[in-house]
Order: sequence, then C-alpha cells, then structure tokens
Amino acid sequence: MSIDKINDLHSRLDKIAAAGGADRIEKQHKAGKLTARERINLLMDPDSFIELDAFVKHRCNEFGMEAVDAPAEGVVTGYGTVDGRLVYVYAQDFTVIGGSLGEMHAKKICKVLDLAMKMGAPVVGINDSGGARIQEGVDALSGYGNIFYRNTIASGVVPQISVIMGPCAGGAVYSPALTDFTFMVDKTSQMFITGPQVIKAVTGEEVTPEELGGAMTHNRTSGVAHFMSSDEKTCIEDIKRLLSFLPSNNLEAAPIFETDDDINRIEEELNTIVPDNPNKPYDMKDVIRAIVDNGDFMEVQEYYAQNIVTAYARINGASIGIIANQPKVLAGCLDINASDKAGRFIRTCDAFNIPILNLVDVPGFLPGTNQEYGGIIRHGAKMLYAYSEATVPKVTMIVRKAYGGAYLAMCSKDLGADMVFAWPSAEIAVMGPDGAANIIFKKDIEGAENPVQTRAEKIQEYKDKFATPYIAAQRGYVDLVIEPSESRPRLANAFEMLASKRESRPAKKHGNLPV
Repeated sequence: MSIDKINDLHSRLDKIAAAGGADRIEKQHKAGKLTARERINLLMDPDSFIELDAFVKHRCNEFGMEAVDAPAEGVVTGYGTVDGRLVYVYAQDFTVIGGSLGEMHAKKICKVLDLAMKMGAPVVGINDSGGARIQEGVDALSGYGNIFYRNTIASGVVPQISVIMGPCAGGAVYSPALTDFTFMVDKTSQMFITGPQVIKAVTGEEVTPEELGGAMTHNRTSGVAHFMSSDEKTCIEDIKRLLSFLPSNNLEAAPIFETDDDINRIEEELNTIVPDNPNKPYDMKDVIRAIVDNGDFMEVQEYYAQNIVTAYARINGASIGIIANQPKVLAGCLDINASDKAGRFIRTCDAFNIPILNLVDVPGFLPGTNQEYGGIIRHGAKMLYAYSEATVPKVTMIVRKAYGGAYLAMCSKDLGADMVFAWPSAEIAVMGPDGAANIIFKKDIEGAENPVQTRAEKIQEYKDKFATPYIAAQRGYVDLVIEPSESRPRLANAFEMLASKRESRPAKKHGNLPV
C-alpha cells in the first residue's frame, strides 16, 4: 500500500477530529462546555475509546445542505471501557451544525444502542444539540422515533444514562426521559419541550431558559433529572460512580468491591438516634451512613421529593438500593412526588438485580385536597405495584412509625419483604395513638369526669399495647426485633442469606402499572 493512501486516511481523520473548527471549539469552551471528544476521553479509560462511523455523512440536498460539511455528522459514537468494563457512548457535537439531529446522525446513535443490547453493556448518551435538523424535515423526526423505540426496547436490559451538557429541546427530551438516569450540569444544561419564546407567544408567560429547564428546575421541581453536577468534569466523575453500583446488564449482578469496613461493626449511636418524642424529627441519612460501607452512599434525585430518600450504597462490598422515609421533611409522609420517585427507583433496582433495603419511619400519606385531586391514590399505588412486582431480595427495617397504608407501601411482609426487622422504637399500627384513641375510646372519653385526663390515659394505654413492634412480631409480620446498634451486621447477614433468592411471576405480556 502506498504511503499516500495512509497519509490520506490520517488527513481525513484529522479533519473529522477538528469538528466544527477552532473558532467554534473556542466558543464552546468559553461557554463553560467541553467538546464531544473531550467529554468522551474524560469518561473512558485512557486509550480505550474506539470511534465508529466517523466517516458517515448526511444525504440532505435541500436548503443548501448539499454544500454543508458536517464532520462525523455532528455526533461522536463508539465504545470503550470505564473502570475496565465495556461501555457504549455517543456524544452530540455542538460545534457541528449545533449538534442538530438528522437522519444519519440518528442512525449512528441507533447503531450504538443496538450494539449495546447485543453485547449487554451500558450506554451513556451525551446530549448537546439544537434539536432536529429542520432542513431534513420528516427524516429527522423519523430519526428521533428510531432512537425512542430503541430506548424503550433496551429499558430494563442494559443501563441507559443520559447526560445533558447543553440544550436539549423539543422532541429530543424524550430520549432522556425514556432512559434510566439523567444527569445535568448547573447553569449550562437546559431541557424543555417548548422554549421561552414559544411559551411567551402562546401563553404570554415570560421565563428564562434556566428557570424553565435548568438543572435545578429539573432536579428539584419537575423530577425529570436524577443528578446535578457543578461542572462537566464533576458530572463525568459522578457518571463513573453511578456505573460502579450497576451491573452491565439485567443478567448480571453489580460488581463487588473489597471493603475494609467490618460487617460486624456495632454503632452505639443508633441506640439513641430516635428521639423519645415521637413527633421530633431526626436525619434518616445518619442512619444510612451508620449502616453502609464506610458511610458512603450515592443519592438519586437528592433534591426532589426530599421526604423520601433513594440511594445506592454497599454492604459488605455488594450494591444495594435504599428507600428511606425522611422524618426531617413533611414528617416522612408519602405524597404524590415521593411515590413516583420511590416507585421508579424500586423498578430500576429490580430490573438490574440490585437488592432493596427499606428504612421505615412513615406516619401515613400526606393529607389534603391537593394530594387527593392530584391522584395520590393512583400515584401511591405505584409503590405498592413496584414492591409487589419486584423479585430481588427485599429487606425492611422499621425504625419508628409505620402506620396504615403507608406501612404497607414501604414494603411490608405482605408486599413481599423477605426479611422484616424492627427496632424497639417501632410503632406498627393502623393509625397513630392519638387518632386511634379518639375512635376506640370515644365513649369512655366523652363520659368521663375529666375528659382530658381520660384521653391522655387512653392514648398511653393504646401506645403501651399497640404502638410497639411486638404485636406485629407475634403475628409473624416482623421477623426480628433488634437492638439498633446491631443493624449493620444483621442487615449484612440478611442480604448474604438472600443472595440465592429465586422467585418468579406468572407469565404475561406485561402488567398494567398505575401510571
């Protein structure tokens, strides 16, 4: 082979690597953003990335597009390793026609999704695009449709991670919405169906892009995003951390890590963490830190529905998913948003063989017309459905309150919990002592000489008899009542015992989730 042909190959590759040119790359950097290839190089292990379809070109001849050169068709695709594990990736290149998506751009993404399915490897999609390439018309829309279809077919088969590192507008937002996790970067990421200008024209509302679809908006208010990072480099480190908790596909278990944290560690502080006053809050995250390896956990949707905590952690080096009521926020009540957050997280854990730990301190579902009109019945049912459907090991530990339907919704024995632990501070009942006493002892209180004193006595009587873990333990709904300080070794033992769990569900096309 002549050296000219080899030189020609390298010349072509250099032109593709130059993307939209030095000026556009500099503009990208000034906006606080990295280029597509810089992002991929940070994500992948050094020298592991193999680019696919670098020479692909668009076929559009309308509106002057025949004269437009789009290196790599505005999206860099390929595969490599992250911490030694195979991962597929695509990164839209905003320096090339604004990262706009056309027919061939979409085909490159679809090829990566198809390969990830065949090989059983995670996919990381980095979105930075002005949207559909208008010049390509319906071909661009078809491209989005093909991506959405593959996102759906791959759901629950391989982990799919969407990363928003620039604009993501219009129909483009539905690909991240269909994937398992969405990362956003503060101040440089935006997602919205219709932009500020369209909203102003149609409804008269005035809103900035950041207010409408910025990282904090989608992390705190809408719940569309799961993680927010301060900058792109931090975001990529967060993606790597998340991948470490996940298996490569639904037929594998998550990787197990060596840990120097003794599984038999006793935490005396847990014996005093629950206040004597049942209405006084405490931070459930302190309980989580005391239980998991080295106090380390990765919270999912940290800013959304903060009355419930969802997180990944490890016990004895093995991944677990944690769902925990947070007494510091709304007293740990379940509401519409918390139910959605937990239901989705449960199903993600179940899809990828990650055992679930439930930490319970829940006084009930949040009352109010807003909740009822908003469909709390339907939304709360998502948690009941998700727990009942899940076949991974499920361990529940009742820390304090577990009342009524919320007791069930936090994975009681009846919804399939394999092991239920309770602390001596656990209160398991149909409702709280005050309300129960008012109903059960109504006539006694009304007919008493001193109703106030009688009511207080009856409340205490109810507490002594029913607001404990022991009635539930007598019935077999609680397997063990344990000293709080022993929680870590007890849980570690339970998850080890449950590692060989096998459970199936009736054959069917799919269930009918209360969406």
